[in-house]
Amino acid sequence: MRSVPSILHLDMDAFFAAVEQAAKPSLRGKPVIVGGLGGRGVVSTASYEARKFGVHSAMPMAQARRLCPNAAFLTGRFEAYRQVSELVMGLLRELSPLVEPLSLDEAFVDLEAGPHGELLADVGPVAAPELIVAIAADLRADITERTGLTASVGLAGSKLMAKIASEQAKPDGLVLVEAGQERAVLATMPVRALPGVGPATEQVLRRVGLEKVADLAAAGEAELVQLLGRSHGLGVFQMSTGQDDRPVVADRDAKSVSVEDTFEVDLLDRGRVLAEIDVLAARCIRRLHASGRSGRTVVLKVRRFDFSTLTRSETLRAPTDDETVIAEAARRLALQVDITGGVRLLGVGVSQLADFTQEDLFAQAEQAERAERAATPEVLEEVRAEPAPVVEETRHWRPGQDVTHAQLGPGWVQGSGVGRVTVRFETPQSEIGRVRTFAVEDPELTPSRPQPLRPGMVLPEEAYGDG
Repeated sequence: MRSVPSILHLDMDAFFAAVEQAAKPSLRGKPVIVGGLGGRGVVSTASYEARKFGVHSAMPMAQARRLCPNAAFLTGRFEAYRQVSELVMGLLRELSPLVEPLSLDEAFVDLEAGPHGELLADVGPVAAPELIVAIAADLRADITERTGLTASVGLAGSKLMAKIASEQAKPDGLVLVEAGQERAVLATMPVRALPGVGPATEQVLRRVGLEKVADLAAAGEAELVQLLGRSHGLGVFQMSTGQDDRPVVADRDAKSVSVEDTFEVDLLDRGRVLAEIDVLAARCIRRLHASGRSGRTVVLKVRRFDFSTLTRSETLRAPTDDETVIAEAARRLALQVDITGGVRLLGVGVSQLADFTQEDLFAQAEQAERAERAATPEVLEEVRAEPAPVVEETRHWRPGQDVTHAQLGPGWVQGSGVGRVTVRFETPQSEIGRVRTFAVEDPELTPSRPQPLRPGMVLPEEAYGDG
């Protein structure tokens, strides 16, 4: 345990919803709920205004609508969230090279490893906390100035206590746990406050009268090991006494890249399943390209109508980032799965990641084989005999989506249906905008990239895939 509270944990407040409020003047101060809007969608983030009604993340969206029917319900704009996240993470890296991102809106920072490290060592453990608080306060002010958003910060001598402190600081606050105060801070907290103590573990502990963290510490290591098993019991005991010597690890290496979709209506047709797999493979590849990686193992996830979940995998001869190769492998895996009764969720992922690709010849051979099959006389004759199908494409507009009108400028989609789409024309720097309705096929209305939240805000140049 450190004698100086030099580990910082930053957590952006209601991040997705806060970005939407910052981007849309008409939503500021109002309940905003971001997530999947279909019948099986769940809440990703709720603004603090919505949380007053009992809405929280991971709640079914249908329940959120009942609790807070007047909220703005929006789909996620992951490009916008990633842009803001990159800016915030950049500010953290100015404080230290040891920044450990946990998600788009959350990270640990080791302040001793940064430019303030020598000064912290010079002032000693008595004066260091005051300096650390000043550094964290400046960081929070910089984030608000650059993005218009707020962040909560916890400071402590360990990652465990820094994260607990940031939870206590929410929303828009700063809490420091001084060295030696860890057990006192933890004592009155419920056991669920400890990471890794979920509902099942909580029930086991409650049955023997262990409800507070202080109860766990008093019970001792032996009893917790007997109740929870060697590994879990030892970990829970160490956390209950504030013990945590995990270092901040920069740029944690992802083990896989994956995407998945849950469908409002179960998929019954294998052709539709294969088409959705192609879409998922394309999204997965965009994420793979954005990370500069390749992968050797293709993984397919299928959740059937009865909630049973199957995974199938195929390991290629070498790492690849070729969309054709990965999509074909995922399709082969799908043919091994019985879809009788319907499919409610599909996922495509790539694991065994590498920083290089040796699959170019494999990809070219795969493409050449497909082209050769398509060029056989039998296939060509079949194509000539069958008229090309007429495909009617309907444009889909998602609530919250960024759009631009050729005459009226930038805005965002409030809703759509029955062939119409409603748009509110406003930007982060404008007044509350007016609302107009158009036909969904209006040629003057087009999707657009997110607007900067602040004048002069520099956005990353990368084209992020959808989320």
